[in-house]
Formats: sequence, C-alpha cells, structure tokens
Amino acid sequence: MAILFDWYEDPKPANKEEEKTLHPRIKLNGSVGTDVLRHRIQERCSLTETDVSAALDALSHIMGKELAEGRQVHLDGIGYFYPCLTSTEPVTASTKRKLAKVKLKAIKFRADRTLKSEFGILKVKCLKGSLEFKRLSNEEIDRQLTEYFKTHQFLRRTDFQDLCRMPKSTAMRHLRRLRSEGKLDNQGGLTQPIYMPGKGYYGNN
Repeated sequence: MAILFDWYEDPKPANKEEEKTLHPRIKLNGSVGTDVLRHRIQERCSLTETDVSAALDALSHIMGKELAEGRQVHLDGIGYFYPCLTSTEPVTASTKRKLAKVKLKAIKFRADRTLKSEFGILKVKCLKGSLEFKRLSNEEIDRQLTEYFKTHQFLRRTDFQDLCRMPKSTAMRHLRRLRSEGKLDNQGGLTQPIYMPGKGYYGNN
C-alpha cells in the first residue's frame, strides 16, 4: 500500500505576493498495535509471544530510566531516542528558582539508516487531485463547519485543517478566533483540545 498524502500551502507573510509554495502532509494508513507487532516478531524468531511481551516491557522500563538520566539510547537497526526539555514559563537571567521551571517536553527519535532502508522504493498516492487553493472567508468557514457538525459530534485541530485545507498556523489562528466569538467551545484540555459548537452555532440550538 502506498503512503497517502495531500498538498497544503506553506504559511506566508501577508505582505508577500510570491507564488504560494506547497508541502506534502501524510495521512496515516491506520495504526499497528503491540499485539500485531508481538505476533510478527514471534514469527521471525524462537521467542514466544509471552517472551516478546516481557522483553518489550523490560525495554520500556530500562529505556525510561536511561533517558531520565539524560542519556541517549540507541537501538541497532531502529534509531536514537533522546529527551528534550522545555520551560513551563518564560525564563530570564533574573528569574528565581529556574530549576522549578523546567519540564520534559518530549522523547525525540532519529531513525537509523537500516530502518530507513526498510522503506525500499517509496510509494506515495495523493488524496486530492485538485491543487486549486483559495483563502476561505469567515463566512465560508462557518458554512463548512455547519455541514461538518451535521455528521460529527466534535472537531479536532487536524480535522479543521483537513476540512478547510489550511496549514497548522492558519488553522490555530482561526480556531482561536472562533473560540473568542463563542462559535466553538473546547471540551477537552489545553494540550488536546476537542471542539464542539457553541450555543446557537452550527446546529447547536
């Protein structure tokens, strides 16, 4: 199966009138869980599926401890894992208790060449044939959302991007506007927002 993707506009400053450039964005072909991987690993070696589960569990714990010590972890044929930090708020040289402002941002990953080679010849397929991009007006966005909520209960940021064919930065700007206008209500968290229609909008009467 080919990797599915679509073209999206790159964000550009409003005062530049150059030809718009595009970037490919992947659409994942579902996901594979541990049960499937466990079974496939068992087929390739002498371990039982129980053994594979125990090994994966031990690997997770050991990697977590090593990463927590600030070490990079390398798995042959897979890649490098390393921790990345961020601050909980803006910090300056005069900020007190700076250590208390640091938290883990993410565990980042850089693939080994061996893992990349497993791709073989890259096969891709574009989801939409049309490349006619246009900037939607606020009224057109409202119409899109009205149709969307006829068949969906909630909206995520990625859903909004796909619906309106916007880059992430533009989508987030419109979502902030729609929230401030009361048209969308975040029923999720700050880091994982889930939007539902505000009272009186998009069929919520």
